[in-house]
Amino acid sequence: MKRTLIAAALALGFADAAVAAGEAKNIIFFLGDGMGPSTVTAARIYKYGEDGSLNMDKLERSARIKTYSNDAQTTDSAPSMAAYMTGVKMNNEVISMSPETVATPPSKDANGNLGLNNCAASGNGVAVATILELAKAKGKAIGSISTTELTHATPAASFAHICNRNAQYAIATQLVPGGAGYNSALGDGVDVMMGGGRNHFTPFDASSNKAGRADGRNLLSELSAKGYTVAASKSEMAAAALNKKFIGLYSSKSHLEYELDRSASPPVGEGANQPSLAEMTVKAMDILAQNGNGYFLMVEGGRIDHALHGTNAKRALTDTIAFDDAVKAALDKARLSDPTLTNTLIVVTADHDHTLAFNGYGKRGNPILDINRNYKDGQPSKDADGNTYTTLVFGNGPNRPKLRGNLDSATVLADNYQQETGVRLASETHGGGDVKLFATGAGARMFKGTLDNTRVFGLLKTAFGF
Repeated sequence: MKRTLIAAALALGFADAAVAAGEAKNIIFFLGDGMGPSTVTAARIYKYGEDGSLNMDKLERSARIKTYSNDAQTTDSAPSMAAYMTGVKMNNEVISMSPETVATPPSKDANGNLGLNNCAASGNGVAVATILELAKAKGKAIGSISTTELTHATPAASFAHICNRNAQYAIATQLVPGGAGYNSALGDGVDVMMGGGRNHFTPFDASSNKAGRADGRNLLSELSAKGYTVAASKSEMAAAALNKKFIGLYSSKSHLEYELDRSASPPVGEGANQPSLAEMTVKAMDILAQNGNGYFLMVEGGRIDHALHGTNAKRALTDTIAFDDAVKAALDKARLSDPTLTNTLIVVTADHDHTLAFNGYGKRGNPILDINRNYKDGQPSKDADGNTYTTLVFGNGPNRPKLRGNLDSATVLADNYQQETGVRLASETHGGGDVKLFATGAGARMFKGTLDNTRVFGLLKTAFGF
């Protein structure tokens, strides 16, 4: 009897794998940069309360993901995202290269800007294929969009190969079909690209573009000549034709604004002209869907990570909600033509954790960003010295007072408040803990248990039938 049950279980497992293989025509891979479990929980409470659910929470399949890199217990974004995209463990700061690749520091250009190609030395690793390159080779459309610079670690890991993530000017050249430095494994090019960091694509100008390209190339002009629509704003994105390749760079320099600032009244900086991540996602899907063979789209909520590094939980949670809204937008859009998601796989995960932690025994319903109030009587909780403290704290970071004092609600609920930390560092670090993965749609049932991040790559390939 026992042998019969084991045999049946094994047969069922093989059957599941066989059915899942080649099941997905389209894959949308969502990556919340730095979105560890505590950030997910805090964002849920912030928006929906303790008994509520994020959109990603509602996806029926889930797993835990191990995130260590080839040389570190705690990874940085480059090798962790590259592990998802290539199935290969690599060293911190390395993007989509073989494990032995050394992250040699990039050099500076003639204007002193960091980020020239640092992979010229022979023998320093070889490129490893990304899921976008494999999808393009199979005739699928491909896209990579982010709220960070397009050349930042996470989006770069999907389409570029470089020894150090900071070589952003070299990363940009890998996107221009036929141009010097182009990554020919992308075939006729990435079909949809969105993010910030226009300076990495445009020429240096002493007055208007001091962080521009020292080589004088205008990569956006080169992309336009190759048939791309080039956009710099939300309105230009909305007006873009669906039957052409597209690149939208919505920040002249650096990343897109935090969601808290982009949606403020009035918006901060360039935020007034920037689309939300949800709007970017839907536009990308509209363009990629023109390919009858299907598509692979990577969507990153990248500024979650930046706010966490700054121990500014309010912006981190607001960006997590905007990321979660993009998940819902993708689900709603996909279900318009595919109600049961029989053709589309949606995966939502993170590249690494942070040191954000819940502190004390807060009363249910207490605002998650507020000072902690005890569940027994609702009164402010006190530390051993009699001072109030916040529910959310960080293990390390810049805001560690020499002597703690009382905190009040007006202070800690302010937009720019930085939560207190245990160890004083200039910037909060990543955490080394496992992260969550959620999945739904075609082939989603393969995502279960505790998985290495490299294993996710294999499951994506299986879903596509590669």
